[in-house]
Amino acid sequence: MLQPKRVKFRKPHAPRSKGLAMSGNTLIHGEMGLKALEPAWVTARQIEAARRTITHHLKRGGKVWIRIFPDHAVTAKPAETRMGSGKGAPDHWIAVVKPGRVLFEVAGVRPELAEEALRLAAHKLPMAAKVVVRQEVVPDEEE
Repeated sequence: MLQPKRVKFRKPHAPRSKGLAMSGNTLIHGEMGLKALEPAWVTARQIEAARRTITHHLKRGGKVWIRIFPDHAVTAKPAETRMGSGKGAPDHWIAVVKPGRVLFEVAGVRPELAEEALRLAAHKLPMAAKVVVRQEVVPDEEE
């Protein structure tokens, strides 16, 4: 599963996910992608489950890019522990996703196959997401 090799601080504050994604909101690698419609905390396990779904459905053909990385630790205290006595130990890693963020990209396969793979992967994620297609830019003719 994905997690950082090292971090500056072991126990970060809770992340904020207000507003829209200002970066990472366009396709840059592939022809089709999966874009978030709601804010969410996506765990490393959910990212891995979605990635495995995509690669399984594509029968390991084409290329898949993961555009999010779980770089934020979430802490948890043990069960049946009394209140107080400080913050809990790091439990799992999350990626903070804002609406408009591209999560996965796919290239090198038929469009209908890629769309179905991304649709199946969206079911593994904790927020609503939609499949987006790259828009070809046509240069304006000089007059």
